[in-house]
Amino acid sequence: MLHIKKILLPVDFPNTTIRVIQQAATLARHFGSEILMLHVVIEHSYTAGVPRGTELAHWDLLAAILKSGAKDPQHSVQSALNALTVRTLVIEGDPFLKIVKTAREQGADLIMMPSHGFTFSQFLLGSVTAKVLDWEPCPVWTGAHVDEPPTKEFAINKILCAVDFGLRSDRAVMWATQLASAFGARLTLAYVTPGVEFWGPGGYSVNQEWKEALVRNATRQMADLQQRLGTNAEVFIGSGDVPKVLGQAVSQTNADLLVTGSYPYGVHLRTQGYAIMCAVPVPVLNV
Repeated sequence: MLHIKKILLPVDFPNTTIRVIQQAATLARHFGSEILMLHVVIEHSYTAGVPRGTELAHWDLLAAILKSGAKDPQHSVQSALNALTVRTLVIEGDPFLKIVKTAREQGADLIMMPSHGFTFSQFLLGSVTAKVLDWEPCPVWTGAHVDEPPTKEFAINKILCAVDFGLRSDRAVMWATQLASAFGARLTLAYVTPGVEFWGPGGYSVNQEWKEALVRNATRQMADLQQRLGTNAEVFIGSGDVPKVLGQAVSQTNADLLVTGSYPYGVHLRTQGYAIMCAVPVPVLNV
């Protein structure tokens, strides 16, 4: 059984990513989780309205976020967090170090954070996100890397799980399987083979024999993986650029969530983790 008892939710201010808060609320409501909302104060935070000095200890982060969210009734933070257990923590320091330290001290089962935003665009999308993703054993959920507001309430009905048959694939599949079971979602396992295009007379061509051999091998490995783990998910096998093909797979399967085992020991998924986050229009759960 999947147990997510505590969710660490780093948030920006004042441009809080409402979408990720709603996603955290969806998980917290389902698993009975406590949400620990964390804001790491940096110099930029003060210009955004976060108080300095002794006033910071008395500043109510959640009240400030609720007040900001009330301006947009269509995506109300208050309704999303209603009846949930939410604690807040506001601390100063290096964002990466404080996020990791807090996750470790608080025993977080999952870190959920936006992929980009007002302050986080500078700090979390670059080195901080990469560092947090490299820290284990806590899985990390990053919000969809899109600017458009959500057109519907977040729900987990279909899950795509990307594997590379590396050391993290089993863990990723088990997380995806248990999430799918918890939410009654449809699960598809995806693998992307290397590209088989080559340049020659007349332009690019596809080595069809090579492509078929790669697909056969991937199909066999996928069957072995499912037999070993006792799963019976649908399978998607593509070839070419990994982020682009996974983006296509998300669209083709209408997935609401992409699960990967891309850190810290993944094979080709490991090196393309950030590009995958940018290429798919849904949240990415790195386990």
